[in-house]
Formats: sequence, C-alpha cells, structure tokens
Amino acid sequence: LFDDEAALVRLDMSEYMEKFNVSRLVGAPPGYVGYEEGGQLTEKVRRRPYSVVLFDEIEKAHPDVFNILLQILEDGLLTDSFGRKVNFKNTVIIMTSNIGTAQIQKSSGLGFQLEDIQLNYERMREKLLEEVKKVFNPEFLNRVDEIIVFNALSKEDMEEIVDIQIRDIEERLKEKKLKIIIDQSGKELLVESGFDPEYGARPIKRAIRRLVEDPLSEEILKGRFKSGSLVKITRTGDKLEFVCER
Repeated sequence: LFDDEAALVRLDMSEYMEKFNVSRLVGAPPGYVGYEEGGQLTEKVRRRPYSVVLFDEIEKAHPDVFNILLQILEDGLLTDSFGRKVNFKNTVIIMTSNIGTAQIQKSSGLGFQLEDIQLNYERMREKLLEEVKKVFNPEFLNRVDEIIVFNALSKEDMEEIVDIQIRDIEERLKEKKLKIIIDQSGKELLVESGFDPEYGARPIKRAIRRLVEDPLSEEILKGRFKSGSLVKITRTGDKLEFVCER
C-alpha cells in the first residue's frame, strides 16, 4: 500500500492479554523501565505516519486495548507517555481474528470439497458475524468500516501456498547453485501434512521445514548434494524421497 515493507506495524495481541502489558503500546509511565523508548505503537506511527497497523488476533487483547483502539478510530489521535499527540489519520488499521474459524473449517469438509462455494460462503459469513457480535461490543464494531470474511481454503489455494514456500527455498539454494524440482505427489503430501482444520494453512511452513528443508540440509552437509546438482523430490509413503540427478 505504501510501497515499503517497513510501513507495516504488526502487533501480536497475544502479547497484550494482561493489563500490565497494555501500557507498552503508548509507552511506559515516567520512572518505569523503558520510558525513554516510547510506545511500541505510538513511536512507530509517530516516526512513520503513513503506515498499515496490524492488530493480529485482536480477540486475544485485554479490554484496555479496545479503549486505545476506540480513541484511535474515533479521533485519529493517541497520546503517548511523553504527552505527545500521535496522528493516526494517515494510517490504515487492520485487525485479524480467528473467531469461529475452527467450527467453520470442520463444517466445510476442511475447505476442500465445496459443492456450492458462494452459498457456503454466505452461510459461513453469517455464522462468523454472529460470533463477532458475541465477542465485541457494539461501540467498538460501530467504528469498524468493514468486516471481511475470508473464504475457506481450497486444495488449489493450499497448493499455491506450497509453491510460494518452495520458490523461497529455491531462491536460497541459488547461492549454493543447487536446483530442486518437487513433483505433484510431493506437493500433495505437503498439503496433507500442512493443513489443520483449526489453524488453516499456518502449519504448512513447519511441514515444509520438516519434510523438505531439514532433510535437504542434512544431505548438503553430508556432501551428497554438491554445487550444480539437480535434486528431484517425490513422495514415498508419508515421506519425501530426494534423488540427485547430477
């Protein structure tokens, strides 16, 4: 959005579940450790007013966090521990939540077999919005411009995520002048191993590390895969087989 990854301010709300942690957003009070550092939210926005601010898993936040959010969403300003008014009027505020997703994933066949995608999406959206209204109070929801419900991941979506992760490995292997090719059966194993009905695609990275990166690193350290090698990867049962062709 602002053509710079540094313009993203990500705040993991699992770190702000306790009341005493909330002050870190605007800065510690005078006399406390970390006072001079400023707030983890206010200082970053003060230095970079054009930012995307991401509150990740907002449902985990302490209620005091919502008081801060209400002030930002209502006035576009927030006072830090130094008494400075930080302007949020040029920021984009995004909040993510996993509310109700586990139940939705289980009821949609893990997101892989949807006979009528549009109908399923409307039902899913309706259920999720009901859950959202149970968790967040109307005062907060009335200040949110849009609530976007993402569709359940399809098998094709999962394969695309695997492709992105594999391309990242390929880029890193270029330094060693190694090339890997993973066939369709191998990708299917990664999809099966990396999908969880509760966490969606999040475990994919761990599955790729366990099934691809770790074994590949071991073979490189053993000297089996040398500079200029082409390594073909295919599925053998519940594991991946690595074959060096040159």
